[in-house]
Amino acid sequence: MSRSYIFSSESVGEGHPDKVCDTISDAILDACLAIDPKSRVACETFAKSNVVVVGGEITIPKLQNKKAGTTKPIDEVINVGKVIRDAVRGIGYTNDDDVFHADKLFINNYLTIQSPDIAQGVDAAEAEGKKHGEQGAGDQGIMFGFACDDTPELMPAPIMYAHRLGRELTRIRKAGKLAKWLRPDAKSQVSVEYVDGKPTRIVNVVISTQHAADVSHAEIEKFCIEQVIKKVLPKDMLTKDTEYLINPTGKFVVGGPQGDSGLTGRKIIVDSYGGMGRHGGGAFSGKDPSKVDRSAAYMGRWVAKNVVASGLATRCEVQFAYAIGHPEPVSVHIDTFGTGAIGDEQILAAVLKVFSFKPADIVKQLNLLRPIYSKSTNYGHFGKIDDPDLTWELTNKAEALKKAAK
Repeated sequence: MSRSYIFSSESVGEGHPDKVCDTISDAILDACLAIDPKSRVACETFAKSNVVVVGGEITIPKLQNKKAGTTKPIDEVINVGKVIRDAVRGIGYTNDDDVFHADKLFINNYLTIQSPDIAQGVDAAEAEGKKHGEQGAGDQGIMFGFACDDTPELMPAPIMYAHRLGRELTRIRKAGKLAKWLRPDAKSQVSVEYVDGKPTRIVNVVISTQHAADVSHAEIEKFCIEQVIKKVLPKDMLTKDTEYLINPTGKFVVGGPQGDSGLTGRKIIVDSYGGMGRHGGGAFSGKDPSKVDRSAAYMGRWVAKNVVASGLATRCEVQFAYAIGHPEPVSVHIDTFGTGAIGDEQILAAVLKVFSFKPADIVKQLNLLRPIYSKSTNYGHFGKIDDPDLTWELTNKAEALKKAAK
């Protein structure tokens, strides 16, 4: 007897208040890594109306060497205000009627230097009370990675389809030729029916996009259905029964941080697997790779994706956990949900042969000490298979896994 169910996932545009904050936090991270790849960054952003507040801890060893007596305030190291304005300008908040406008922001900067107590636990050096000299995890926590064969990206269909809609709205808006009434804030949501674990049809699509005041709802609705939905979603998944809900409230003129407050790290399900794969709880944006919230989540995606790409399973979730300052994960677990070609224990054994989960090794294996993180911020940190800088999307270990599994 076949089993069917409907699963929904949402995405948000880069002009969404929370994503504005993620974008700013990652822009500051990239600015630090461009100066010194060994930068330690934990940057949080808050936005409301025409105000942006940034806070957190940053250390740029090349320019903030306490032993050499060259410690400097953050604003003397990077131009935080310029980085913020450039990020907001890149999103598109530059319209004359924007309250939240790149050139009119009031910026409050509360970034300070990282606590030495945290640094000594993470650094690859001996310290009083530390049990080893290796680089340790930047915090305790659990991380998950997920992959499945729903889509060519080896991602769940609902979240990938929702991201496609958001990316297309942004592409059209920034091209500036069609739909000049589009504004940066937007949301999308896609519900997919699964039969026996496989996506079979799209049940409904929701798009809410901010717009100029002088466009009709009928024009918005027609444009989103004909020029966005039907052009980017698989035609064989759309049926005569697919329901389209476009700007369901009827009006969406006030948006972005003018309409709602934004905060870094509030869209972690959008950032990962749309709810289909579990999430450890830690946000990604604004954190350098010593923070396992980010780097280990990327590692989990790389491992799970290679398991699926190798043919060892059609669905895979990996979970692992860390203690702050400790170099080895305290646990590693594999679940293929009954889709494995071999037992989960055998797959786990192969994974442990091929991959190292030590924080320092994760950074090295994925080449993470680069200013690449602004590329990951919007429309999901996973599934961007066309960008070689996002190394966690590579399937370069699939053959090694198959060999190890034998």
